[in-house]
Order: sequence, then structure tokens, then C-alpha cells
Amino acid sequence: MRPDTSAENVDHAAEAARLERTAGLYPEDTEALLLRAAAHLELSGDRPAATKLYDRLLASAAGSSGSSGLENPSLVRALKASNLWEYGHEAEARAIIDGVRTAAPRDPAPWVIVAEALEAHDELEAAHETFTEGARLLLADVAQPPYPTHPLLYGRHRVRRMLGLSHDEWDALADTLHSMPVSLDELHDPKRVWSLGSDDPADLEAEISRLRAELGAYREALSRPFPVAMLHWPADELTELLEAYPSLSTEYPSYGDHLATIESALRELASSGTPNLGVVRGTVPSYEAFAASEGASPTDATLLPQYATTLAARGRAVAWPPQPGAACWCGSERAYGECHGLGGATAADR
Repeated sequence: MRPDTSAENVDHAAEAARLERTAGLYPEDTEALLLRAAAHLELSGDRPAATKLYDRLLASAAGSSGSSGLENPSLVRALKASNLWEYGHEAEARAIIDGVRTAAPRDPAPWVIVAEALEAHDELEAAHETFTEGARLLLADVAQPPYPTHPLLYGRHRVRRMLGLSHDEWDALADTLHSMPVSLDELHDPKRVWSLGSDDPADLEAEISRLRAELGAYREALSRPFPVAMLHWPADELTELLEAYPSLSTEYPSYGDHLATIESALRELASSGTPNLGVVRGTVPSYEAFAASEGASPTDATLLPQYATTLAARGRAVAWPPQPGAACWCGSERAYGECHGLGGATAADR
């Protein structure tokens, strides 16, 4: 059940409780499941309960090893700040937003969430600064902005229109990325609010067209397929996998070959025009559980791509290629551009 489903069609509180129970059964998916549960709680109107879930995630991460226990701590903090502000905790929300901006995450989602929180509370100058900071960090020296960064440009465009600022290069880029029949300039026209009270059929017809365009963009974003994902086994997991199931060594002659094969396959898919590529990280326990759910043996190599697809469908994929300056997908902790992003380099070369 998607969190955007209307309250008329789902009991959001019950759905949140179900997701919390599910998180207890699948620890590796706790973060994703509890974030969805918190979204349902917000929609149900129980914002304090949603904050408790955000705090639970942040506390569990801090209790393990700093923020490393979360895949995206900045996203959790951004969602918490947005939620807090909605039920009167403005000072705390502002402090968290400042912290997110200082952390300068490489994921566009936290930037968009905190900027939209500022925008929603009429802090247009601060929202503009935040959208711009995120764009400057993530889009510098990027020839074609990755899809997840588009909301940064669209939000910045919208706020600049409300501030009465003239178009700049990023506004022009946002215009080119927007593919709906109604232009961004028209969608983001501050005068739209006045047309809503008009009795002129032409004004109403124009507003219906704009709303259809916005709905079309929203549906397109929701319906984007999960990534075409390559399965990556970290070194220790691959060692454990091959010790338990030696027959799979034909699939993975060495760890270096495994990494090189992933990168070359992704580049080949990209050159063929395949969109929305990603990498999923496998673990032996979850692979064994997947094999059991399929009534098959883990030694069956045909399960490997199915396992990768299942992980991607569960939101476990990391987009490829990584954002400029972001860590490489292989887990080396080096920047992608200095690791597998080096042109023509292979794992064996490094």
C-alpha cells in the first residue's frame, strides 16, 4: 500500500502498525519500512507518533555505530523536521534543517524535503537558498541531471517565480527537463491563486489543464520502474556465500572479477539506452531466505538475478552512476570517480 493512498481507501494507522510488525520480521528493511509507517502516521494525523518512529530510527543508529546504522540519516532527519514543524515544533524543526544543510548530503531527497518545509511556511528566501545549495552541490559539472535531482530544479524554479526573480541557467535547464504539456512557468505562476476564484470559464479551463499536467507529472514519478539492478556481494559476504555453496564459484571466479563484471555490465546497459540503473547489495541470510521462499536451493544460479530484482523492488537499490563526489557503489569508501568511475579501469587494476 502506497503512503499516498487517500484516507478514504485505507486505514493509515492500521497500515502503519502492519509495517512496524513487518519491520520486526525483516531487520535488513527496517529503515525503509519504518519510514513508510511514519508516512502513514502523518497522513492519519498522528504526527507525534510519526516523530517517535523517526527518533527510533535515529536512536538505533546512534546506539550501533554513529549514523552508519542508517542508509540515509539525513533523509530521516529531514522528514522529522518537516513533520515537527507541522504540529508546532518550529524551533526544533529549524535546528534540524540547519543540521541537514550543514551535513550537505549527496542525496537530493533531504534537500528537497527541508526546502519544501521552508517553502510551505512562507520562508521563501531560505527555501531558495536551500534548493540552490543542493543544486550547486549535486549538479556542478553534471552534463545531464539524474532523474532524482529533477525535483531540486523544479522546486527552485517554483520558489524563484514566487520571489519574482528572473530566469537563470538552472531555471532554463528545469524548463528543458519538464516534459508535461503545460510549461513550468505556467505551473509556477504566482497569479494562479487568483484565477481559482474566477467565474470566467476560460480561467477555470486553463486551471484544469494545469492541474492535469501536475497530476500527470506526479503519476509519472510514482510509476517509474525500480532500477535495473546488478547484484553486488561485499567481499565478506561473497566469501561466506562461496564457502556455503561452492558450485556458485563458476559465477564468481574472484572478488575482483565480480566487481569488474558489475561495472562493465552497467556501462554496457547505459550505452544501450537502458534507464534507471542501480546496484543492490546481497547478504547470505537474505539470499537463503529468498531461495526458501521460492522453494529452491541457493545453489541454483538462476535465482541470483531474481534475487537482485526482488531487492530492487523492495527499494534496496543504489542509483548508478553515483552522484559526483559520492562514494563508489563497491563499498571502498573512495569517491566513485576515483574508483570504478575511472574510465576503462577494472577492479584488478586497482
